Amino acid sequence: MVKKNTLLICSLAFFSLMGCKGKNELTVPVNLRTEYLREPIGLDTKSPRFTWEYKGSEKNFLASRSEIRIGTSPDNLQPYTDNMTLEPHTRYYWNVTVWDQDGDICETSETATFETAKFKSSDWSGKWITDSHDKEFEPAPMFRKAFTLGKEIEEARVYVAAAGYYDLFINGKRVGENYLDPGYTHFDKRILYVTHDVTSLLKPGGNAIATVLGNGWHNVQSKAVWNFETARWRNRPRMLCELRLRYTDGTTEVIATDESWRTATGPYTYNNIYSGDKYDATLEENGWNAEGFDDSKWDPVQVTEAPAPLLAAQQMPGIRITEELQPVSMKKFSDKLYVFSFEKNFAGLSRLKVKGAPGTRITLKHGELLKTDGRLEQGNIDVYYHPVKPGEVFQMDVFTLKGTGEEEIFMPSFAYHGFQHVEVESSAPVVLTKESLTGLFMHTAVEPVGSFSCSDPLLNKIWKATMEAYRSNLHSIPTDCPQREKNGWTADAHVAIDLGLLGFDAITLYEKWMNDFIDNQREAGEISGIIPSSGWGYGEWPGPVWDAAMFIIPNALYNYYGETRSIENLYPTMLRYLDYLKAKEKDGGYLTFGLGDWVYWKSTTNNTYTSTAYYYLDYTLMARFAGLLGKDAAPYRQRADELKALVNRKFFNPETGVYAEGTQTAQAIALYLGIVPEGKEQLVADKLCEVVRANNHFLDFGLLGSKSVPAMLTRYGYVEDAMKMITKTEAPSWGYWVETMGYTTLPETWTLSPEFRDASLNHVFMGDVSAWMMNQLAGINYDAVEPGFRHILITPHFVERVNWAKGEYHSVRGLISSEWKREGGKVTLTVTIPSGCTADIRVGDKTETVGSGTHVKTY
Repeated sequence: MVKKNTLLICSLAFFSLMGCKGKNELTVPVNLRTEYLREPIGLDTKSPRFTWEYKGSEKNFLASRSEIRIGTSPDNLQPYTDNMTLEPHTRYYWNVTVWDQDGDICETSETATFETAKFKSSDWSGKWITDSHDKEFEPAPMFRKAFTLGKEIEEARVYVAAAGYYDLFINGKRVGENYLDPGYTHFDKRILYVTHDVTSLLKPGGNAIATVLGNGWHNVQSKAVWNFETARWRNRPRMLCELRLRYTDGTTEVIATDESWRTATGPYTYNNIYSGDKYDATLEENGWNAEGFDDSKWDPVQVTEAPAPLLAAQQMPGIRITEELQPVSMKKFSDKLYVFSFEKNFAGLSRLKVKGAPGTRITLKHGELLKTDGRLEQGNIDVYYHPVKPGEVFQMDVFTLKGTGEEEIFMPSFAYHGFQHVEVESSAPVVLTKESLTGLFMHTAVEPVGSFSCSDPLLNKIWKATMEAYRSNLHSIPTDCPQREKNGWTADAHVAIDLGLLGFDAITLYEKWMNDFIDNQREAGEISGIIPSSGWGYGEWPGPVWDAAMFIIPNALYNYYGETRSIENLYPTMLRYLDYLKAKEKDGGYLTFGLGDWVYWKSTTNNTYTSTAYYYLDYTLMARFAGLLGKDAAPYRQRADELKALVNRKFFNPETGVYAEGTQTAQAIALYLGIVPEGKEQLVADKLCEVVRANNHFLDFGLLGSKSVPAMLTRYGYVEDAMKMITKTEAPSWGYWVETMGYTTLPETWTLSPEFRDASLNHVFMGDVSAWMMNQLAGINYDAVEPGFRHILITPHFVERVNWAKGEYHSVRGLISSEWKREGGKVTLTVTIPSGCTADIRVGDKTETVGSGTHVKTY
């Protein structure tokens, strides 16, 4: 059946635009997606969500109803009903028809497809396999299976689950475009599997399927502060694989992992998520992953137990190479030492092309900075890494050449790095040029959906740096940085959620990560500050402000997509968590523990204030969620009201409008979270602006203020003051980062310590200023009352410093555009609203409600 929220999306969200019967151009649904994916294979939900947009030219079109038709043949589609049962391993076809507000039928969409995978454990016939080595053994396990095909294949799918990472080959060719699959989870709770279409890789007669497994987060063999080397799930990598064949005669066959597979180790001598890969090409056995290879000297595999009780389909995009970069410079120190530099900081790998003598050892060390002599500096990123093994270096891949006399190409398989510079050192002379090294930008390949530009180059640089940092920090979870930690810090993610969803179609990534929250929760109700975690980061540090991600992110998915799945899934987890916090209350409800305005500049904001304020937010959102799910919201509203009163009683001076210590953050989050008593909002905002002006418009906050201060200044009439703050180019400021220092991504701290160089240069958690640009300069906003952009709020601000601004956002309902330009004392605003949507255009104290289409206004 289709879930309630799916019906809402189908029948309201996309009711759009182009005329129907009797109109010049028929309305037609387009961009059909299943589970927010186009033509997906490998779905494991029995109640898929269907979404679409509209193509057409008629303004103000609305649909009165819609009908989805579905079937296993495109020629026999039946209305989709609540009692329809989907089968595993099946391709389904579907289309949709809508009726307009007059009851006239519109044009039916083209037919889309999706494929199901596994619904339950009995749908799997394969066995988990590994080799006979223990978790400390360093060379990676390799597996293979030869088989013969005697009939013509119509279709072939391979389903692969691994505890660790896998590279999969069929007849010597690598399968798929993803890297570092499957995604990172709590490996003793849930493991993901990936589905590939491999029809084109198979041939009549002899074939072979082969894999090599990397450690990934499952078997961290190096020591760092987060204790992954002692993870409860840590073990030798293992896998489950099924190749499912459907022949043209209608029969099927499954070739699955079992006792008949063979295993060995080879050139993949070591891999670690923090240090890198070691590959010794002198150990290669040619053709090991192809048909015809003699594996009689290989060992039998070990059949083993499943690492986790739950296998789930990986429905988020895979980690892919989205960009190849050429170095902008290469400095040769000797014929054994070279340093390559790229135009920007990014996450991914280096691919090296080189000739050399047999056994030549080449190291590629990655970092963000250079020393004064031009050598690589890792001091700002290696502070948490504590290598204990000989020869182990942070972010360094090691390749040993086969030395065939031909050019050899090396690219790591089981790591990724964060870097702008690469130091290449060899044990014997090699000749390298700028063309010898290519940078590979790799991240979870979420589709870009938002763009912003304006007449101010500084703001454009900040936007670009933010989006580069965001992409650099997506590797199956949202991370803090791609080098020194790679952890899923909860507050980093919730502070960046708006910029992320305005820039990228990331719902499937966040839905996956919210499932990690469920798996992360302990029996007492607490969660850790990094998710996933093997045990580090629980307890009263980092605390409620960080933990609020479990409420804030599902709420954002509802606001941006009209989607409640994460809310439904997390609801029991949220209840247990609120019970946990209740046991921690002091003096009637205050929470006196946890981090607050992290990485502040100078002024500190009371942590009891921030923790209790976000505790209030938890209950406010819980009341919303209860209402959405048809549950009793009254107890949560009542508790939220009580906590609001507690915060105001202890921290608010109603005469002066000052909260806590009166910092920029303290003033702003009271407004941002809705804590200020009715009628006192402007007083508090005036005090905020006063504090900002007294500081010469320099920012003075950390991550909480970075999200709330510019937004609240703007909401209460001080947009020019916000602009003065945002466009500063001396420290501390965003402008200092991108203009004065020339950073291409956002750093972790407002200034980098010259003594210790102790901060990453590729964080995204201070980047909400880019969401502010889209929301307040271009003016594109969701309406929380009608989520999923059914109704849109257009609120541009024509600031003095900017002569034009343009934002585009491809929402779940279609493209929204807002562009304004100042000429001759007048401003022309051009707004485009998708079909089936409405919008309020608010400029100053004037509001006009419009329907779909393009609207041009002059002010």
